[in-house]
Amino acid sequence: MSSVTRDTLFDGRLHCLQHADGYRFSLDAVLLAHFAGVKGSQKILDIGAGCGVVSLIICFRCPKASLTSLELQPQLVSLISQNIELNNFQERMQVIQGDLCAIRSLLPAESFDKVVCNPPYGKLTTGRRNPGPEESIARHEMKAELVDIVNAIFFSLKNRGRGYVIYPAKRAAVLLAALKQKKLEPKKIQIIYSYPGGEGKLLLVEVVKNGGEELIILPPFFVYREAGGEYSAEMAGLYSL
Repeated sequence: MSSVTRDTLFDGRLHCLQHADGYRFSLDAVLLAHFAGVKGSQKILDIGAGCGVVSLIICFRCPKASLTSLELQPQLVSLISQNIELNNFQERMQVIQGDLCAIRSLLPAESFDKVVCNPPYGKLTTGRRNPGPEESIARHEMKAELVDIVNAIFFSLKNRGRGYVIYPAKRAAVLLAALKQKKLEPKKIQIIYSYPGGEGKLLLVEVVKNGGEELIILPPFFVYREAGGEYSAEMAGLYSL
C-alpha cells in the first residue's frame, strides 16, 4: 500500500490524509464543495467520496451540517475514517463502504437534503488510463457509469432536494441529458475556465429533484489570472473562509 501524506487547507485548519501514489484530490473537489452552498443543519451525501475531501470541506465550513461519505474502495474508506478522527468530525460525519450501484441496500431512499458527486470522468474506451488501480477506479468509469451515478443521486435525494455534480465541459451534453432523463432538473450551471480566453474545462451543475425548467447560467469562473499565472482572486478565496 502507498505511503500516506498529510495535506492541509484553510491555513492549516483542515487536514486531509491521502495516499502518496494513489488517488489524490484536485481543485475539482474544492470547487464542488463550495458550489454546493450548504447552510444550516442539512444532511449531505457525498457519493464516491475518495479520501473524503469534499465532505471534509463542507463539514469544516458548515458547523451544523451532517455528512455521509459513500466510498467503494476499502483503502479509501480507511483514509476517510482517519480524516474524520484527525479533524474531530466524529459527531457530524460518517463513512459507509459500498457500491453506489447497490445504494438501495446501503441507505434509505430520499433521506438527504443535498447530494454532491465528483464522478469518474473517463470513458473506458477513450483516453489514457491512470496507472494505479485506486486512481483508475476513481478517475474512470470502471465500477460505475454515468447512468448509475445519476440513479444514485435521484434515489438519495428528498423530493425537491438539490444535487451538485462537477464534470468535464466537453461532456456537458451527455451529463445534462442523463440528469433530465431521471427528473433531476438543472437549475444552475457554471463553466470553469483555466484562465480568461481559454476553453471551458469543467462544468458545475446544480439540479433539483422533480424541479421546474428554469435555468440560471452563472458568470464564468477563472481558476488562474492568466495562462501560467497565479490563482484568480475567486479561486484563492475558496481556500479561505
